[in-house]
Amino acid sequence: MYIADLHIHSRFSRATSRDCDLPHLDWWARRKGIQLIGTGDFTHPAWRAEMREQLVPAGEGVYALREGLTMEGTAPGAAPRFVVTGEISCIYKRHGRTRKVHNLILPSLEAAEELSVRLEAIGNIHSDGRPILGLDSRDLLELTLETCPEAEFIPAHIWTPHFAMFGAFSGFDTVEECFGDLADQIHGVETGLSSDPPMNWRVSALDRLSLLSHSDAHSPSRLGREADLLDTGLSYPELVQAIRTGEGLLGTLEFFPEEGKYHLDGHR
Repeated sequence: MYIADLHIHSRFSRATSRDCDLPHLDWWARRKGIQLIGTGDFTHPAWRAEMREQLVPAGEGVYALREGLTMEGTAPGAAPRFVVTGEISCIYKRHGRTRKVHNLILPSLEAAEELSVRLEAIGNIHSDGRPILGLDSRDLLELTLETCPEAEFIPAHIWTPHFAMFGAFSGFDTVEECFGDLADQIHGVETGLSSDPPMNWRVSALDRLSLLSHSDAHSPSRLGREADLLDTGLSYPELVQAIRTGEGLLGTLEFFPEEGKYHLDGHR
């Protein structure tokens, strides 16, 4: 079993710690026993440049911090693996209402380059590691799948009132309403700090989806405050398979309302 925290941010996102760099993320992941961590912010060109320079392949679709870059006092043992991730804020009009939905994308590092080029033609991806684009979530999903068919697309913190798929003030009522004809390409959702597993288990519309939890950390010390518990190999294909089928996804680590409690089984 290992712990995965897939939704984080780099120092290139607004309101984040200057310590959100790869050596600090590596240090804190080791300290907290997190074996798989998202890079966050793949759309930001400066962050992608650092990833190319500081990460080395360490398995299929996963990376480790380059030797010699670990911080002083780093805990001994196996280095955590990084998987390329990024969050995009979609703000757009649909059916006469303004929608604000955040989505988490897991592409390959190579596809992250191509996807970023295509997104740059739509809006500004340079000013913030979590860019705001006037792009419909359904269209972002289509563009992602065209660019990287193996990518995983996860609606982020789905119950957050103002910036989420089910947000009370700017979201939708169903996955199908949000993603239309591509709704079947959504395999998992990030439940977020504003909900807990028993709450989500009561929503029958989520029964077919894997329920995921991540920290959305804006500083390395916040890593793992919510996380996934998996029993798979440490590779991108095995991670995606677990999200898409539930096999090997054991449950989640939740911060609220029962701080630090593991929720095993019944995650789907």
